[in-house]
Amino acid sequence: MKLTALADWLAESGLRNLPLEEMVDGFSRRLADMGVPVARTFVGMNTLHPMVRMRSMIWDRATGPGTYFEFHHADIDAPILQESPFASMLRDGVAERRRRVDDPLVVREAPMFEELHAAGMTEWLGRVFPFGELVPGFGGPREAEPAERLWLVCSLTTDRPGGYLESDMAVLKQALPLFALAAKAVTMRAIGYGLLAAYLGDDPASRVFAGTVHRGEVQSVEAIVFFTDLRCFTALADTTPGRELIALLDECFECMVAPVVKRGGEVLKFIGDGLLAAFAAGPAGRAEACSAALDAATEALALMAALNVRRRAEGRQATELDISLHIGTVQYGNVGTAARLDFTVIGPAVNEASRIEKLCEPLGHNLLISRQFAEAAVSCRSRLMSLGRHRLRGVREETELFALA
Repeated sequence: MKLTALADWLAESGLRNLPLEEMVDGFSRRLADMGVPVARTFVGMNTLHPMVRMRSMIWDRATGPGTYFEFHHADIDAPILQESPFASMLRDGVAERRRRVDDPLVVREAPMFEELHAAGMTEWLGRVFPFGELVPGFGGPREAEPAERLWLVCSLTTDRPGGYLESDMAVLKQALPLFALAAKAVTMRAIGYGLLAAYLGDDPASRVFAGTVHRGEVQSVEAIVFFTDLRCFTALADTTPGRELIALLDECFECMVAPVVKRGGEVLKFIGDGLLAAFAAGPAGRAEACSAALDAATEALALMAALNVRRRAEGRQATELDISLHIGTVQYGNVGTAARLDFTVIGPAVNEASRIEKLCEPLGHNLLISRQFAEAAVSCRSRLMSLGRHRLRGVREETELFALA
């Protein structure tokens, strides 16, 4: 009956997307209530995120969930991963492995076993649960597609003298697949959100995940439009090999994106060799938002300058960055067709920001700022100087533009 109650709780937890740390905590403590003496639980899974390779967490009987790890793709060869007992299990297609970590010979197999032995543990049980179709090593005859290479690994370690009893193993063999299924519901949702956030941005991803998915579902908001473009990039693209060009573009985008995100801006889309970002600018916080956007632009230009110095010293191509800042009312939401939507901002303010940026090179400045932005930026107005009035393409009246003083 206790196992049935545990299965019901896991099903309910998966259906209502209980946070993974709460699920691991509840699962481990319920096993203890059933007489299975789990002292430490480890759960890890890979992701489809373009930056994050995998995440993991550790639950301890005394402290609950308290240790978290996040590994980027570049970390795949790190000793902590390659020396994990799960590395060989995943490579060799081993779904389950038991190791007596109170055995001195076993302790030498992995640093993790040494750590568990030092903590007084006696037996480690590791499980691998592939998600999707069967994959090589787990009964799959073909190379797996990327989405089919997702997996969850978990281990449950006990400090009971002599290790797990066979009655414990009988419970775990039935309970662990149910736990993995419930955890899959939560992790797949997190993976889906992570992908949306990587491609759309955090705020659009949150809105789409909350159900803002209908075409034409937009709202009018006041925002600072942050528009960038790399100067003379088309000519550079004609003379630079493709792989080298992409590497340059990625490095330039790092210079643009990091300052925006750090200050609360939202990168909405990459447009060729530039990007469109926005800062929310409600009536109560317009000056602060303007200051944040101006700081982001200033830092982006400084990062680009440092990047260019480094690339030229290495004998590689470099390019300049142009930025425009404007403020106005935009339409924020879903635009497109029934089959393909884009979550973005549109409106005259966006068009004007794009046209202001086109004047950076003719006016000899890498940052141009609209009159509307300068008027709203009361806390940093002293940092700006007027460049006089200029005509924007498609705009009837001339407008005053500003640059950094």
